[in-house]
Amino acid sequence: MENLAEMMRISQVLPPPNVTGALHIGHALTAAIQDTIIRWRRMSGYNALWVPGMDHAGIATQVVVEKKLKKEMNKTRHDFSRQEFVDEVWKWKNKYGGTILKQLRRLGASLDWSRECFTMDEQRSKAVTEAFVRLYEEGLIYREIRLVNWDTILKTAISDIEVLHDDVFGRELRQIPGYKDPVEFGVLTSFAYPLEGDLGEIVVATTRVETMLGDTAIAVHPDDKRYKHLHGKFAIHPFNGRKLPIICDAILVDMHFGTGAVKITPAHDPNDFEVGKRHNLEFINIFTDDGKINRNGGSEFAGMLRFEARVALTEALKKKGLYRGFKDNPMRLGICSRSQDVVEPLIKPQWYVNCKGIAKEALDVVMNDDNRKIEIIPKQYAAEWKRWLENILDWCISRQLWWGHQIPAWYVTLKDDEQKEIGSYNGRWVVARNEKEAQEEAQQLFPGKQFQLSQDPDVLDTWFSSGLFPLTVLGWPDDTKDLRTFYPTSVLETGHDILFFWVARMVMMGIKLGGDVPFRKVYLHPMIRDAHGRKMSKSLGNVIDPLDVITGITLEELHKKLEESNLDPTELEKAKEGQVKDFPNGIPECGADALRFALVSYTSQSDKINLDIQRVVGYRQWCNKLWNAIRFAMGKLGDDYTPPVDVVPDVIPFSCQWILSVLNKAISKTVLSLDSYEFSDAATAIYSWWQFQLCDVFIEVIKPYFSSKDSEFVSEKKFAQDTLWVCLDTGLRLLHPFMPYITEELWQRLPSRSDCARKESIMICDYPSTVEVWNNDTVESEMDLVEAVVKSLRSIRSLLPANERHERRSGFVLCRSNGATGIIQRRQLEISTLASLSSITVLSENDVSPAGCAVSVVNEVVSVYLKLRGSINAEAEREKLKIKMEEIQKQRDSLEKMMNASGYKEKVPAHIQEENVAKLSSLMKEILSFEEAFQHLERKMET
Repeated sequence: MENLAEMMRISQVLPPPNVTGALHIGHALTAAIQDTIIRWRRMSGYNALWVPGMDHAGIATQVVVEKKLKKEMNKTRHDFSRQEFVDEVWKWKNKYGGTILKQLRRLGASLDWSRECFTMDEQRSKAVTEAFVRLYEEGLIYREIRLVNWDTILKTAISDIEVLHDDVFGRELRQIPGYKDPVEFGVLTSFAYPLEGDLGEIVVATTRVETMLGDTAIAVHPDDKRYKHLHGKFAIHPFNGRKLPIICDAILVDMHFGTGAVKITPAHDPNDFEVGKRHNLEFINIFTDDGKINRNGGSEFAGMLRFEARVALTEALKKKGLYRGFKDNPMRLGICSRSQDVVEPLIKPQWYVNCKGIAKEALDVVMNDDNRKIEIIPKQYAAEWKRWLENILDWCISRQLWWGHQIPAWYVTLKDDEQKEIGSYNGRWVVARNEKEAQEEAQQLFPGKQFQLSQDPDVLDTWFSSGLFPLTVLGWPDDTKDLRTFYPTSVLETGHDILFFWVARMVMMGIKLGGDVPFRKVYLHPMIRDAHGRKMSKSLGNVIDPLDVITGITLEELHKKLEESNLDPTELEKAKEGQVKDFPNGIPECGADALRFALVSYTSQSDKINLDIQRVVGYRQWCNKLWNAIRFAMGKLGDDYTPPVDVVPDVIPFSCQWILSVLNKAISKTVLSLDSYEFSDAATAIYSWWQFQLCDVFIEVIKPYFSSKDSEFVSEKKFAQDTLWVCLDTGLRLLHPFMPYITEELWQRLPSRSDCARKESIMICDYPSTVEVWNNDTVESEMDLVEAVVKSLRSIRSLLPANERHERRSGFVLCRSNGATGIIQRRQLEISTLASLSSITVLSENDVSPAGCAVSVVNEVVSVYLKLRGSINAEAEREKLKIKMEEIQKQRDSLEKMMNASGYKEKVPAHIQEENVAKLSSLMKEILSFEEAFQHLERKMET
C-alpha cells in the first residue's frame, strides 16, 4: 500500500527564480512545463503538490542593488553599514518579489501558494545553519588556505563551475570590465634579470609580466643546460632590488605560475638550495581584492590595476633595457560567468565541502544499474553527469558578500593573543547553530581563559541553500508531515545549464542530509534563444518579458523599460537598436495560453529553442478558432440541450464514429507522451485533433444534419449533437493542462450532464482516458480515403481563377476497385460536403471520362474530376500531372533498385520484403492511373 501511495502522489518544486528582477522567458518555459505536469497528474487522481519559492541570489542581487545605489544615490555599499545595506536589499526584494509572483500567477501556474518560501526566510535560514553544522560535524566541511578563483569586480571568491574558459589563439585585445582601454592577451613576454656580480643575465618568459613584481626566486628547468651553472647564484630584481636565488634541478611543489609571486623558504643562504632538494613554497598575493598592485608589488606600481600595471611594467622594462620581446602564445582565459571579469587566482582562507564521497553516491544513483534511483531526461545528459562527478573538486562555499547566509562559524580571539586579526591562529574556529552555542563550545575549548567571539563575515555560496531546497520547502530539518509524505519529490524540471550548479548539489546534499535522493526524475529543458539563435541578453535588447507577450507592448514601451534598467549609455543604445530590429511594431497581445502552448511545443528542439514571437501569435489565432468552435457548438446544441450519459458508437453516423475513434488515439498519444516527458509530442497530438480533425473535418461534415430539413437527418442531428458535446467536453479536458485559461472559460459555458454534479472547475475534473468501444480502424481507414479524395478536389479548386474557387461544382470519382467503389458510394454525403460539390458521381473503369473536367490522381485506385465552367488548359493540366507522375516514378525506381540489390533477399527480413512488394505494386497501379489521366487530357486536346 505504501508503494501504491507513492505512485499516486506527485510533488515538485519550482526552481526558485532569483530575486533579481522580473521573470524572463526561460522561467516561463519552466512554469509552463511544470504546470502541465501538475495539472495533468492532479486531474488523473494524484495527490499533487507544487511548491513555489524564490532564491536570494547572493552575488547577483548584491550587484543589482549596488548598481541601483550608485545610479540613484551615487553611493557604494561601503557608504553604509552592513546592516543598512542588507536593509536596502530587503526593500528591493520586497518590491521585485511581488513582480515575480504576479508573473507566475498570470502564467496560470497552479502552485500551492500557501507554501511559498524564500531561501533567506526564517525556516530556510534555520535549515541552512543546521546543514552547515551537521556537515561540519561529519568532517565534510573544513576551512583551509587555498588558491581560489577571485573576481576583482565582485570582490569575492567564485566556484570552479562559475568560471568560463575562453580560448585565445594568439595576440588579441579584449575589453575587460573596469578598463577603459582593451587589454592584450595571448602573448609570451620575455625579459632579463641581471645577475649579481656582473655575471650576465638570465631571461625568463611569462604570459603575465605584471606578476614579476612579486618574484622572490627563479626556478630553472632541470633540462635547461644554459643556466645550470648558475645554481645558488642570485639575480637582482630591477624594481625593488630584491636578491632572487636561482634554483636548478629543484622539485617545485604546488607551483602555480601567474598568481604573482613564489616565496622559497629559507631564502637567505644559497647553500640551502641543494640540487634535487624538495623546496617548500609559499604563495604571496601581490594584488588587492579589487585587482590592484599592493605594497608587496613595489611602490612604483602600487595602486595600479593589474592590467594597467602590465602596460606600465613593459614600458619600464624597455627603458631599463631588459625587455626581450614577445611572441604569440595560445592560452585559456578564466572568465567569471557573472561579471565577465578575468578571474585572478589568489590565496585565501575559505570554507570547503569535501565532495569526493558524496559525489560518488550522486554518481551511483544515476549511473549504477543495480542502484539507479534517478532518471535523467534526455538521456544524453547522464554522460555529462558522469564526467563531471568523476572529476569533481572540493566545493568552495565562502563568498565575500554582505547579502546571504552568514557562515555559522566564530573565531576565538584570546585576550593574550599578540595578533588580533580574525584567522591569525589555527584551531580557533568553532561552528555552532547560534552565538550562545558557540560561546559554550569556546568555553570548553579554552577553559578559564578570557576570549572574544567574532562571526565569520563571509556568507555561504547561494547554491548551498539552493542545494537544500527540496528538503527545506517541505520543512526539513523538522520532521514534518509534508516531508514524510512528499520527499523524495517526483520530478525536477529545470534547464540543462544548471545540471551541476544546482541539480548535482541537491542530489549530494539530499542523500547526505535527507537520507534519500531529492527526486526520482530530472527533466532538462532546452535553453531559449531569440529567433536568430542568439543568447538572450539585456545588452542585446532581445530579452523577452513573459508579461509583454501576454498583454502586448509597443516598441516605445520596450525602450522605456530598457531606460529604467541598469544598462550603461553605450549598452542602452545597442539594446534599443536590437529591439527596433526584432520588434519593429512591438509585441502583439498573445495571452498566457498561447505563450504556454508555444513554449511547450518548442521542447523538441534539441538543447536550444529559437523563440519566434510569430509562432506565439499563431497559437493566439488558434485560440480564436477554439472560441468559434464552441460558439458553433452552443448554437447547434440549443439552450435546452442535455448531454447524454453515454454515446453508443454502433448506432451513430459514420462521421461521429470517426471523430470518437481519432479522439481515442489523441488521448492515448497525449497520455503516453506526457508519461515519457515528450511534451512537444503531446501538444502536437492535441493540436492536430482539435485543428485538423474536429474543426477542419467533423464540424464541417455534420453541418448538413443541422441545415437540412430532411426527415432522415432527425436522428443524425441528435447523434451529432451528443457526439459534438462529448468531443468538446473531452477535448477541453485533454487540452487544459497546456491552456488553462481558455479551457476553463469554454468548459464553464458547456451544458453539464444531468446524472452527476458539475465540478466547480475543469482543473479538478477527470483527465480523459481511452474508451475501448470508440476504437474503429475500419471507419478511420474509410475516412482516410474520403479525406484524400477531398484534398485532391480542393487542390484542383485552388488552381481556378479567384472568382470561381467558391462555386459549387459537379465532382466525379473514378474507382478501379470494388473496395474503393463501395467506400465512395457510401460516403458521397461527406465528400460532397467537405469538397463543396453540387453533385457527385461515382465512375468505374468502364465509364467514359467526364468532359470539361480537370483531373487529379488520388492513389493507385482512385482519380477525381472536377467540372469546370469553360474550356480547360489541357496542356497546363498535363504538365502538372507529369510532375506528379515523375515523382511517383522516382519512388518506384528507387524501390526497384533496392529490391534488386545484391544480398537483398538474404539480408532483408521477410516481412519487410512483403511490404516492399505491396508498396511496389501500389506504385505501379498509381502510375497506370496517371497514364489514364494523361489519355483523358490528350483526348481533350484532340477535341
